[in-house]
Amino acid sequence: MSAQAQMRALLDQLMGTARDGDETRQRVKFTDERVCKSHLLNCCPHDILSGTRMDLGECTKIHDLALRADYEIASKERDLFFELDAVDHLESFIADCDRRTELAKKRLAETQEEISAEVAAKAEKVHELNEEIGKLLAKAEQLGAEGNVDEAQKVLQEVEKVRTRKKDAEEEYRNSMPASSFQQQKLRVCEVCSAYLGLHDNDRRLADHFGGKLHLGFIQIREKLDQLKKTVVDKQEKRNQERLKRREEREKEERMKKR
Repeated sequence: MSAQAQMRALLDQLMGTARDGDETRQRVKFTDERVCKSHLLNCCPHDILSGTRMDLGECTKIHDLALRADYEIASKERDLFFELDAVDHLESFIADCDRRTELAKKRLAETQEEISAEVAAKAEKVHELNEEIGKLLAKAEQLGAEGNVDEAQKVLQEVEKVRTRKKDAEEEYRNSMPASSFQQQKLRVCEVCSAYLGLHDNDRRLADHFGGKLHLGFIQIREKLDQLKKTVVDKQEKRNQERLKRREEREKEERMKKR
């Protein structure tokens, strides 16, 4: 994107569709059904997962930063309840992802060598420690990129402790099965983004996964969905209380008139 295009986008985001008197742009309002309400709330998966291996392509609904600015201005004056639309959208998206996760688990169960419950538990422990290492490494890299070198070093020290625990867990797992079976790559499915993770993945692979745009994007979407659900409940409760208050006031007025 050119510097000029970036400036236009920034002005759109700050000032909305009316910033330069462009009547053509103002023909579409943010309330239009064609406008993506998830985009207005900055949580459309088409935006968040753009450029990942699960890139969804262009959203079928309108995305416009200026319309988002219009919405943000209007939402300060009144409740528009666009959160309901966004919740429906994100719930459907996450449900599809969770179905893919379950299908992937089923395929793994059918193709990987069957092991006892005891061995499976030991393998799961290694996977859990892998996940902990991956998240810590991703956090350390982020802290380093932000210039928080001391904090990054503290996280790396924690990584070393987890590596020691992982080494012990791997030893237990190795001793519970034949050497030939141990060398086979045991896979699991990431519960967040449905990607495959290997038992023997190295640190670089783990950090790339847990600090990658795809995994973090799914975390963002899932957390936003939880947040929106809470917002909807809070707003509905507030609306119900306001209705109850108005009804009580009307009843009080009617009683006063009858006196």
